[in-house]
Amino acid sequence: MKIDWNKKYTTIAIYALLVICASISFYLAVVQFTKLSELLNSFFTILKPFIIGFSMAYLLNFVQSFFERNILRISSGKMKLKVVRFLSLLVTYITVSIVIVLFFKFVLPQIAESISILIRDFPMIVNNLYHQVDKFISNVDISPSARDAINTQVNIIGKKSIDFATNFMPYFANFFVNIVKGVWNLVLGLIISIYILADKEGFYCLCKKFLSAMLTDERTDRILYIVRLSNDILGKFIVGKIIDSAIIAFITFMALSITNMPYKILLTFIIGVTNVIPFFGPFIGAVPSIFIVLFVDPVKALWLSIIILIIQQLDGNVIGPKILGGSIGISSFWILFSLLLAGKFFGIVGMVLGVPVFAIIHTIVGENVNDRLIKKGLPTDKREYENR
Repeated sequence: MKIDWNKKYTTIAIYALLVICASISFYLAVVQFTKLSELLNSFFTILKPFIIGFSMAYLLNFVQSFFERNILRISSGKMKLKVVRFLSLLVTYITVSIVIVLFFKFVLPQIAESISILIRDFPMIVNNLYHQVDKFISNVDISPSARDAINTQVNIIGKKSIDFATNFMPYFANFFVNIVKGVWNLVLGLIISIYILADKEGFYCLCKKFLSAMLTDERTDRILYIVRLSNDILGKFIVGKIIDSAIIAFITFMALSITNMPYKILLTFIIGVTNVIPFFGPFIGAVPSIFIVLFVDPVKALWLSIIILIIQQLDGNVIGPKILGGSIGISSFWILFSLLLAGKFFGIVGMVLGVPVFAIIHTIVGENVNDRLIKKGLPTDKREYENR
């Protein structure tokens, strides 16, 4: 018997089947939530080396491309592409390995030593703070009740500070234990990143082939355009912020060395790392740094505040614009909005990547809006709508 397939009813049947499957999946997900969570955790555990590998490949691609385009191609003449690719990979991983070894050999021990000294001397620092507060209160004419209230608050702050310092070292040790536990994933990720960078054009062609087979040419071109746009904005932002933060860290270290500031390696590390976060980064790095020095020497804490203010003004008005340029392309309002939103849901990672991701979304939405306005014969400049 020949079945007369009707496209209309076939479409309805397919959608009905999809709805039924989705409903069953949702029901099972709710009922078996614990098992689903364990399954997802196992799935992400398996994927973790690949996620690390793709992330490393994306970041190291900027270094490899720099060596490949600006150094090896110039010096190699008519050298084959495979040889250039091999040499660029070799130089890239050697360079990154040297940077990592230097960090672990010189910088990290200094940071750990500064933290150990700070924790060891913290009770003495808090007692010194008590003495300074008592000396200040004795020279100020205030009522006994206000004096007792101030002493009570200072004692509470001191107790909480000592508790934090006492509990910080185990957290610090657990952090490095987790790093050691993740060494195997890092090794696998490193191997995966090498394979990706060695044949990145092949992966691109494979993805383009898949998109061309599954979608129309127009949709394929649109997706590839969005990918190129995202890579351009995100790449410029990440590389720019890393270079900017490295420069700020160097300037900070020189300034702290000249002023003989305590814990200068630790302070430089805090200020340099937090500078990667747009907008809030300088404040996030400045507050703990000033408090660390405040417990040791209030006068130097004031000098540190002035140094950080000068450096951040230099970064915000000279260094940052020169390096980053117009890579973000959004106003300060949207930067603040994206930071608060991404930071709320994704923490520190969201605060770092929220701005470029929102810039990508803002650019794509803006282009779609402008295209629709052009089709309607309307102006695209927002100032044209002031009196409309």
